[in-house]
Amino acid sequence: MNKKLLKKIFSISLASTLMFSLSACAKKGNASANASRLDTIKKSGKLVIGTSADYPPFEFHKTINGKDEIIGFDVDIAKEIAKDMNVELQIKDMKFDGLLAALDSGNVDIVMAGMTPTEKRKKSVDFSKVYYTSLQGIIVRTEDKDKFKNLDDLMGKKIGVQKSSIQEDLAKAQIKNADLKGLGKVTDLVLELKNKKVDAIVVEKPVAEAYVSKNPDMSIAQATLKPSEDNGSAIAIKKGSGELVDQINKTLDRLINEKAIDKFVTKANEQIE
Repeated sequence: MNKKLLKKIFSISLASTLMFSLSACAKKGNASANASRLDTIKKSGKLVIGTSADYPPFEFHKTINGKDEIIGFDVDIAKEIAKDMNVELQIKDMKFDGLLAALDSGNVDIVMAGMTPTEKRKKSVDFSKVYYTSLQGIIVRTEDKDKFKNLDDLMGKKIGVQKSSIQEDLAKAQIKNADLKGLGKVTDLVLELKNKKVDAIVVEKPVAEAYVSKNPDMSIAQATLKPSEDNGSAIAIKKGSGELVDQINKTLDRLINEKAIDKFVTKANEQIE
């Protein structure tokens, strides 16, 4: 066998080996990327959740033993998820419309904020299974309660909604000529209603009931919005985090089977001041 032929065989063999090695590394790299979010959380020893803690009974602030804490049934669920991962829970409070950006940037690991898994949101993030379903409520000033018996009575009125929420979409679609005012926090919307800057605000019914129970100058209107096709609350997780989604769903399955979430909701409602 001449030297030229030997060199040719060696070159082909080397190229094949290199291609195989690169392919193996790529597969290993992809597998590592898919598992990395769950692995990273476990290695760090903490699960960081992003929320907007102005949404009782889902999540809200309360002073306990002189210390400001974020509590609510979303928080109780998050604690169970962290416990099943054997990590600590860390909560980051921010405006609702900044939550998915924080998730995408890696500033938080998951988002829990009574968030509805709409088709639009599913394009940019993954979601757990739905863990809670509720209807929508329209809060008005008690003095105006009898004015708003149906959605036509709200036509052309100034309606407060939380920015980037499902309620914003529902109000836009169902209240004719609504003048929508979007703000980042429900607490700010409540102040706008009290100060007569808006005529009504749209939130999930448990949230409406929570605020009305502590504010006699506010009531839930007879007018109601039709349920969205995208209904219920789920946990938002960065796209491509299959193992993390599976891990979270295991905890949710356990809590649903134990009927623990219903107990968490009752407990949270009792803690609202």
